[in-house]
Amino acid sequence: MKDILWLIQNTLQVTFRKKKNIIMYLCMPLIAIFISLLVYAGNQQAVLHVGIVNKDMNEITSDTIEFLEGLENVEISHIDAKEVQENISSGKLDSVITFEKGYSESVLDGQPGHIEITSIKGAAITGYVKSYLHQYINNISTMGFAAERNQQTFEQMYKDYQQSDFKLSTQFLEDTAKNKNMTNRTIGFLIMIMLLSACSMSEIILLEKENRTYYRLLSTPINARKYLISNVIVNMIIMTIQVLITLTIMKNIYHIGVNISFWEAAFVMFLFSLVAVGLSLVIISFSNSRSAASALQNLIITPTVMLSGCFWPVEVMPASLQKIADFLPQRWTLDTLTKLQEGNAFSGLYLNYMILFAFALAFFLISVYRFSRNNTTQNFV
Repeated sequence: MKDILWLIQNTLQVTFRKKKNIIMYLCMPLIAIFISLLVYAGNQQAVLHVGIVNKDMNEITSDTIEFLEGLENVEISHIDAKEVQENISSGKLDSVITFEKGYSESVLDGQPGHIEITSIKGAAITGYVKSYLHQYINNISTMGFAAERNQQTFEQMYKDYQQSDFKLSTQFLEDTAKNKNMTNRTIGFLIMIMLLSACSMSEIILLEKENRTYYRLLSTPINARKYLISNVIVNMIIMTIQVLITLTIMKNIYHIGVNISFWEAAFVMFLFSLVAVGLSLVIISFSNSRSAASALQNLIITPTVMLSGCFWPVEVMPASLQKIADFLPQRWTLDTLTKLQEGNAFSGLYLNYMILFAFALAFFLISVYRFSRNNTTQNFV
């Protein structure tokens, strides 16, 4: 045990002696958060800037404008008719609504008209205002049609409409979709960073074989098994710190809601840490040099991370690729976190935990077998 502790201490000292390794291993997880924030920072509700040209000075027109001013995410500006083209072309206003003279009369007749909407940004911009405005105008024009141009009757109906007894109360529910997507993308990037970190730490084995430090260590009471165990423990220490840093900053600094317990998320990521270490050892065991390890790393990690849905929702991929994703540990990690976010009991996902552990166990067994078959200096380049 003393030998293993000495190897762990020595590896940590050698690794973090260089400041760039501190940035690479401990600060890289923050990039996952920054990328997610950049991706989803633009998903805020836009405010529509609407100009109003009122050529029909009438109570009905004024009430219609007042209704528009009460819409959420709409900012109303009163302008002159000669300013329409300038404001639209310069982008100061998204659209302009012009109430021509005769608008009120057309509403009273039950055939609303004399209203024009000007915009160069298309229906995507004007659709929101149109939907509410047309509904309001249709309600008033229906009263005008029912009153049969009787001004007194219309005014009474319009007054009752404005002072109706019933009220509509609304309650706002928090939209968790954005936080959920941001969490999944952050965890997805963290998964990729953990895999790259595990491979980088495991490459120390190849580095020490190249400079013959590994074989000098084996000439001491330290054997290959102790050396491998120490590398695994160092890997796990670094990735556990990465997970804790990422989850803590997500929750306490950027207030990105994971929607599950901190320790539940940490446990799932700890299981994936075992998978990442096992996979990195498999890559190293099949490599005779660091260049070969880097090639295998790019060949395995990048495609599997993309297929498993770390960068985008797996549902957008074809069904054939989704089936391939079911055989990847990254996919099972994200699936476990998603199910926990959906309210599944932590204890009810034992099958997911077992599958992740099975991936890790399989990788470790493969790497142990390969290391036991390839432990000579002659075949190392």
